[in-house]
Amino acid sequence: MSRTDLPLNAVETFLVTARHLNLTHAAKELCLTQGAVSRKIASLESWFGFPLFERHARGLRLSPQGSALYPDLLTAFGQLVTVADQARQQQTVVRLKAPTCAMRWLVPRLVSLEQRYPELQVALTTTIEHQVNFKTEPFDAAIVFGPHLSVGDLLFEEALTPVQSKAASNDDALHGVTFLHPTRDKTDWSLWLSAFPQSAQVVMQKNQHFDTMDLAITAAIQGFGVAIADETLVAEDIRRGRLVRPYALSVKTGASYRLVIRDSQSKAAGLARFRDELLNPV
Repeated sequence: MSRTDLPLNAVETFLVTARHLNLTHAAKELCLTQGAVSRKIASLESWFGFPLFERHARGLRLSPQGSALYPDLLTAFGQLVTVADQARQQQTVVRLKAPTCAMRWLVPRLVSLEQRYPELQVALTTTIEHQVNFKTEPFDAAIVFGPHLSVGDLLFEEALTPVQSKAASNDDALHGVTFLHPTRDKTDWSLWLSAFPQSAQVVMQKNQHFDTMDLAITAAIQGFGVAIADETLVAEDIRRGRLVRPYALSVKTGASYRLVIRDSQSKAAGLARFRDELLNPV
């Protein structure tokens, strides 16, 4: 046998058998048959080219070569188990920057990710900023938002639609209501109304402006008025009945949410799992 053919699974069998010097006891601890234990030891002896045990009528005892080898193999195997266990338990911390407007979409995915990969922890920083600079900011990954972006991986394109609480819905959703704006201007509502066939009949008399879309959506859930929101961000609220869409019409803005990840050799595996979970959730 070559060096690369070392039957590693037989090493543990040898160590357990050497401790008991009894095939029956070794087989019980390893959950194997006595025959399987004997075959594994024989394969290891064949690889070394010398016997590890001497068989006697009253049982086993280590051969001179086996006796000399046992302490070193025991130490090496223990180190291997320790290293493997530490690697299994070691957490990878992904430092993520994300705009607050993406939280309704992001948080359920982070919950799912940490349930599936308990060794992967996401340290989330929320911000009203929509971009990231890896040269000056200490993040491993970021969700960025804006028009005509091409960096990273596309998460979803922004498409606006009106939403309101189910309790506040009526036949004429845009008559006599408070319009909830996700910005300090009326840009998003104006864009949607420009594609709405009955837009000439809509007058935005009462308005509330918020600093983020998430705040406007929350206000709509509480029955404050009708918000203009991204259909992906409110999908879970609609599914759970917290919000309804009074109109099927949605209008794309040309903006998108994208995932950008820093190159990192030390966190490559964890970042790959993180990326897969956001792009392809179960």
